[in-house]
Amino acid sequence: MKPVKVGVLGLGTVGGGTVNVLKRNAAEIARRAGREIIITRASAKDLNKQRICDTQGIALTTDPFEIINDPEIEIVLELIGGAGPVKDMALKAIENGKHVVTANKSLIALHGNEIFAKASEKGVIVAFEAAVAGGIPIIKAIREGLSGNQIEWLAGIINGTGNFILTEMRDKGRDFSDVLAEAQALGYAEADPTFDVEGIDAGHKLTILASIAFGIPLQFDKVFTEGITKITRTDVEYAEQLGYRIKHLGIARKTSEGIELRVHPTLIPERRLIANVNGVMNAVLVKGDAVGPTLYYGAGAGAEPTASSVVADVIDVVRALTSDPENRVPHLAFQADALADIPVLPADMFRTAYYLRLHAEDKPGVLAEVTRILAEHQISIEAISQKVPQDNETSVPIIILTQVTLEKEMNAAIAEIEALQTVTGKVNRIRLETLG
Repeated sequence: MKPVKVGVLGLGTVGGGTVNVLKRNAAEIARRAGREIIITRASAKDLNKQRICDTQGIALTTDPFEIINDPEIEIVLELIGGAGPVKDMALKAIENGKHVVTANKSLIALHGNEIFAKASEKGVIVAFEAAVAGGIPIIKAIREGLSGNQIEWLAGIINGTGNFILTEMRDKGRDFSDVLAEAQALGYAEADPTFDVEGIDAGHKLTILASIAFGIPLQFDKVFTEGITKITRTDVEYAEQLGYRIKHLGIARKTSEGIELRVHPTLIPERRLIANVNGVMNAVLVKGDAVGPTLYYGAGAGAEPTASSVVADVIDVVRALTSDPENRVPHLAFQADALADIPVLPADMFRTAYYLRLHAEDKPGVLAEVTRILAEHQISIEAISQKVPQDNETSVPIIILTQVTLEKEMNAAIAEIEALQTVTGKVNRIRLETLG
């Protein structure tokens, strides 16, 4: 059987890693796929740039559409990234009857519904394992390994930059801005770190995970995102004292009212395995009704970890080349005509517990006023602690942990607490999940 010819768009970190893995493991990959897989063409902006991969035997071009329009190419690997012109590249490749493998989470999260519809029309596959959590095969795990389950919820550390920052703040008592500067110097964070630290990157990934978990269309515009820029060293220390750790989580939960899609800093018990995922590593915890909780851990980025997922997708595509399109694994786990229009809940309908930190005057009755307001909004207190004032502080720090309540009730309660004359400044709120 003749080899399957592959074209690579983009020879950066992921593209270079993919070339290396496909070449180095060519014999093993052919044994698994049943056919030899060879990269015949690749595109890059600068053909003279030094690369991490060996491009010998690969015809290089600066024009991706030369590859997309090459009739001999059967599979196009879109490894450029971003959500700009790559959408047109993906759609053109599909139009030309080519299968597409991508590591691009924003492309799938923002344009996946259109892309998958076009792919179904043309009878081709769009594979995207590498778009979420790098080398962790979480897409396959949910879409195939857990297909006999109803997924109840999932929670993931799906952005390595944010996890690195929070780990350094906890382990070394450093401030956010200090660690962010180091993350940028190490190449973990971009010069403009907004996508990472404000939760947008994690939101893209959560959009994809929720779609395959619950069988809903991709809906990034309905994901609630909150970043880690307001997390202080003080909050990290207090959380530790209470037996919790702060992680930046993407959470998707199916409830009787609808689906919660949210990315935000979260206190989780330190005994949970996911609470001990440190540095730039990723992890996703998935709860199925039959299997119970399952945890997937590994490298969420990097040249060869991400290439591992890209190549696995290529092998899957090659295995399916001779199968009828209707017999292939659906792009979003559920058959295209069976996607459910389950509502995604607005933020004020979320149900979770909370960590609250506020500063109040140290005099009788203040704490009673605060607890009265919480009680009026049906918010039960799990624990409360009054801390010693920090240097030069005239007010007393008060830490409150609540039981699960409705977000809109907490919003109203916080507004009333902040209006008290005895309370100074803003109430710092961090959501809390036991993940039990």
